[in-house]
Amino acid sequence: MSASTESALRAPSPVPRSEGGWSLWVRQALAVFRLEVKKNFLGRRAFLIYLLAGAPVILMAAMSVELGRSDDARIVFANLYEGLILRTIVFFGCAWIFMNLFRGEVVDKSLHYYFLCPLRREVLVAGKYLSGLVTSVVLFSFSTAGSVFFLYFSLRSGSSTQATQIGVSHAMAYVGVTALGCLGYGAVFMVIGLFFRNPMIPALIAWGWEFINFLLPPVLKKISIVHYLHSLVPIPVPEGPFAIVADPTPAYLSIPGLLVLTIVLLMFSGFRIRRMEIRYGGE
Repeated sequence: MSASTESALRAPSPVPRSEGGWSLWVRQALAVFRLEVKKNFLGRRAFLIYLLAGAPVILMAAMSVELGRSDDARIVFANLYEGLILRTIVFFGCAWIFMNLFRGEVVDKSLHYYFLCPLRREVLVAGKYLSGLVTSVVLFSFSTAGSVFFLYFSLRSGSSTQATQIGVSHAMAYVGVTALGCLGYGAVFMVIGLFFRNPMIPALIAWGWEFINFLLPPVLKKISIVHYLHSLVPIPVPEGPFAIVADPTPAYLSIPGLLVLTIVLLMFSGFRIRRMEIRYGGE
């Protein structure tokens, strides 16, 4: 962002009373969204995200022949989805996208351009979060859908009859879980990027908490995002012999719970950004 882009965020002067309030905030949030989503897809930090999103598709394409001969291809894919796509690609991809929404601006010494605009900072948070959410959902949903396609292709081309059990419902379920993962993890990492000067340490702590979720007692399992995502996948995978078993949370609680968590974290982000001061020299 440069000084020339400030005009995209400025309100008309004078602003008629009828165009103030929510109408103005929505237009400004959409202006921020347009600026940010272009950077997310085409900026210099986007290359790593494309590599992450393409990795499971390439892996599934390479494994497609062997999967077609397997009697447990659906279970193999379920393990690959939870272990690689959900817990690794989506987690670290969202960390990279959402932590850089503000932290990247500070590193690039460009955040002050936004702060100089006649723009509520909560609106800035909303626009940036929406841009990160669209970027992550588009890339990682295509990654998930491409992986499911190669699974279906392998089963159709093999001797297995499992292809009849892999349909649109499974594909939509996996894509939906991926989108919810982007929703929840995105809000978490936006908060981390705003509250911590070095966000890598809290991000690794968050990853460790999600990683050991299977070892936690049932009450603590629910203080994580992966527990609710695991409850929503069409084919839940066993968590291992050392796992502490907990009942999955039903969809009618998991989905609203993730939405409420996202809203609360965005409120924290808005609270933080209102009190944020820029000190480029300390970065």
